[in-house]
Amino acid sequence: MALQETRDAKPEPRADFEPVAGRPRAVLEIHVAELNQLFNVMDPAPFRERDLDPNAEAYILDWARETRPGQPLGLSVRVDRDSTAKDSDMVRDAVREYFRRRAQATRRELRRLFRVGRISLAIALGFALAATLAGEAVANWIGTERSHGIIEGSLIIGAWVALWRPLEIFLYDWWPIREEALLHDRLGQMDVRLSGAGAAARSAAMKAQP
Repeated sequence: MALQETRDAKPEPRADFEPVAGRPRAVLEIHVAELNQLFNVMDPAPFRERDLDPNAEAYILDWARETRPGQPLGLSVRVDRDSTAKDSDMVRDAVREYFRRRAQATRRELRRLFRVGRISLAIALGFALAATLAGEAVANWIGTERSHGIIEGSLIIGAWVALWRPLEIFLYDWWPIREEALLHDRLGQMDVRLSGAGAAARSAAMKAQP
């Protein structure tokens, strides 16, 4: 699927995209031959509930990640045929609904990750406690100071190994998923406009007439 694009790196006010709280929208302009290029043709769901084409989704996400956090977004879709107001409404609703579903799915993934982290932490703490008690019993049974030091050092290493995965989850793994959910939230509120290339060409020709 071929998509042509124009990105507003430094967004300025546009007449066709209303600002939000005085802030201009960052606008991605894409050009497709047919409207179906935006959506997964294998998805049997109704148009408003259809998934975006994987290439189109990746394309939009890559652009959105380059915008400033919290900046309002806009998507201008130009199609090589005339479009109606109904087409524009359907595309807007379908794109927004898709990213809202993605935001919900991402948050479910985040909740699942935290649940895995809590279970992993409980297992790790239980292991560390059991290993400590077992190590002290073995050290007392052996009774030599050197052996006690070796066993104690081994237990410390084992405890850190057991705790590494829950610490990794709670320190590092969760926040990229949360950022992705917030990005999907912004895309779920994105203003989407549809225009036909034929109408745009006629408008340009009329303006060019003396």
